[in-house]
Amino acid sequence: MNDLIQTVLVYALPVVFAITLYEAARGYAARYFGDTTALAQGRLSFNPMVHIDPIGTLVMPAVLYLVSNGTFLFGYAKPMPINYSMLRDPKRNLKWIALSGPAFNLVMGFAWLLLSLLLGLFKIDEIFFLEMTRAGVLTNLAMFAFHLLPIPPLAGGQILLSLLPHAQAYKFAKIEPYCFFILIGLAMLHILQYWMGPLMALGGFALQLLASPFYMLLG
Repeated sequence: MNDLIQTVLVYALPVVFAITLYEAARGYAARYFGDTTALAQGRLSFNPMVHIDPIGTLVMPAVLYLVSNGTFLFGYAKPMPINYSMLRDPKRNLKWIALSGPAFNLVMGFAWLLLSLLLGLFKIDEIFFLEMTRAGVLTNLAMFAFHLLPIPPLAGGQILLSLLPHAQAYKFAKIEPYCFFILIGLAMLHILQYWMGPLMALGGFALQLLASPFYMLLG
């Protein structure tokens, strides 16, 4: 149990940042395309405290992690208020707003990877901080892959909605209320791993490729 609690503490900061800044990125993308709703409501910020949902960001991830003995983790932040009617081209802009969240997870994963390199450079071998940087990379890769699932309202589903013709998009959007049950079913049937695994590996390869100049520089 002590090891499990220590693992939760290691993952706490990476999970909070991964969940909340995902929403922040979406808010900034929506602002770029003309929607000022998040700005008007004080949500246009990279301060995690602005986006934390006490249950979804803090309690749910910790409980799920403990109950599943570290095999399943899920959480959410306060939904970013976006008025799609204010966008310059709602259907075309939708995919870029949706993609901004997973893209920023890759950015955060890269930042954690660089932090791990800096710890090595300065000979900081405190296991807690080393494990936290690894958790930061892994958490953001998992968020990147998970949100690209082609199920609305996840980012992958919204990207697909923006690409489909209006009639097909309207029909596809009707499955959104059942998203949670679909995800539970996919998890119970162990199907999620066949989506998450390859995408996380691809994201990890991209991060290592981006970090390769820093490895050479610091090596």
